[in-house]
Amino acid sequence: MSVLPLVFTSGWASGINAYAVVLLLGVFGTTGLTDEVPASLQRTDVLVVAGVLFLCEVVADKIPYVDSVWDSVHTVIRPVAGAVVAALLAGESGSLPQLAAAAVGGSTALMSHLVKAGTRMAVNSSPEPFSNVAVSIAEDLGVAGIVTFAIFHPVVAAVIAGTLLLLGIVILAFLASRIRRYLRRRAQRREEKRLAGKGSHWPPD
Repeated sequence: MSVLPLVFTSGWASGINAYAVVLLLGVFGTTGLTDEVPASLQRTDVLVVAGVLFLCEVVADKIPYVDSVWDSVHTVIRPVAGAVVAALLAGESGSLPQLAAAAVGGSTALMSHLVKAGTRMAVNSSPEPFSNVAVSIAEDLGVAGIVTFAIFHPVVAAVIAGTLLLLGIVILAFLASRIRRYLRRRAQRREEKRLAGKGSHWPPD
């Protein structure tokens, strides 16, 4: 129970940027800032891989439409990462508390991922790219700030993460029309590409 607030916060953050969560927790563990981080997250190979993938996400997350493709690919990865990190934080391999922690971390990561992906679809319906970059930077700073805060004040950080999750769900409901517009545009582009591909195979007159 004592680690549950950190589990919840790490799950919320994993749904937004799982690689940043692994990297931050690993660094905090190796530098001795906390004893809550298991040794498996402090391994050099884990930190290197998480760092490389984090840099890839930083770039992909700021390019309109590329970010939505990246989100689609991570629909499974982020919840799984949230569940794994939560299970490792809970310890006691195979125990009921560990399974419960994995369920909390994974489900929270899935919800925050869906909020993030839906919000990005709405943002991508705007023709200018600057709002996309601004939202991405805000997400990066938010994840870094709240995960760091959770190390020292886990309960307060969990309350903040829960509030942001609920706020995101409410905002997503208001952005539903923009999301539908984005999906229509994407379907239209796919149809245009399909027709263009057919046309390129037609013999000349």
